[in-house]
Amino acid sequence: MNDFPEFMKNPVNKIASGSQFTQDIEGYVFDGAGGSQMIFWTNAAGGKSIEHTHAYDEYVVVVQGQYTVIVGEIEFPLTAGKEFFIKKGTPHSGISKPGTRTIHAFGGKRAERIKKEGACAPSPVSITSKTI
Repeated sequence: MNDFPEFMKNPVNKIASGSQFTQDIEGYVFDGAGGSQMIFWTNAAGGKSIEHTHAYDEYVVVVQGQYTVIVGEIEFPLTAGKEFFIKKGTPHSGISKPGTRTIHAFGGKRAERIKKEGACAPSPVSITSKTI
C-alpha cells in the first residue's frame, strides 16, 4: 500500500493547515475518549517540521518511508514499523523523506479540522516554535 485507505481520509477529518508544523503535509484526525487524538499523516513531498512541544505525550509509528525525530541535537531515524515515544513538554521536530506515512497518537487535543463548507481554514503555521 502506498496510501491510507479512503475511509481514513474522509474530508470531514482533514486537518487544517494552521494545525500543522510541516508545510504541504496531509493529515486526518480521529478523536478518542478523554480528549486524545490519532492522526494519520502523509508527507508526499517530504520536509522538516518546526520545533514545538506538547502539553501531552506523543507516540509515533512509521508506516512507510522514513521519519527522523529530532530532540535537541540528537536524531532518531525511524523506518517502517519503528516507533518512538515523546514525553510531554519535550521540544522536538522531525524530517520526513518524500512519500512518508506516519501514525501519531496524542494524549491530548493536537489538531483542528478544516472548517465546514464556506468557511476559511486557519492561516498556515508561521515558522516559529509553538506550544500546543
